[in-house]
Amino acid sequence: MNQSALIRPDWTPATIALMVLGFVVFWPLGLAMLAYIIFGERLRDFKRNANDRADGFFNGFRRSTRRYGPTATGNMAFDDWRRAETDRIEEQRRKLEEMREEFDSYLRELRRAKDQEEFDRFMRERGGRGPEANQYPAV
Repeated sequence: MNQSALIRPDWTPATIALMVLGFVVFWPLGLAMLAYIIFGERLRDFKRNANDRADGFFNGFRRSTRRYGPTATGNMAFDDWRRAETDRIEEQRRKLEEMREEFDSYLRELRRAKDQEEFDRFMRERGGRGPEANQYPAV
């Protein structure tokens, strides 16, 4: 650990001052600072151990499934039914994705048509004025 840090879990003037200030302002802050001074070094190890335990726990779940789906249960009829249902659901998902793409395409065309209609209306309202009508008259 970097021992030159101003606030480290040790009895330094800065940590003592923060602890006293914490007790003066709001006593749980002072108590928290005292706990940090006393148990701060152990927090790093505690965090590492907690993370390792959680990783081990969740790795147990990862081992129980294959990369692309659940493992075989041993009951061939159930596994066949599950595979058929998974295929059916995947087919429905593919159809829904195609419908979504068609709808997105429809919306793009609808927006383009609306923009074209607004542009055409603007041009009609503008009348016969061409680019030369916008120029200033010669003096």
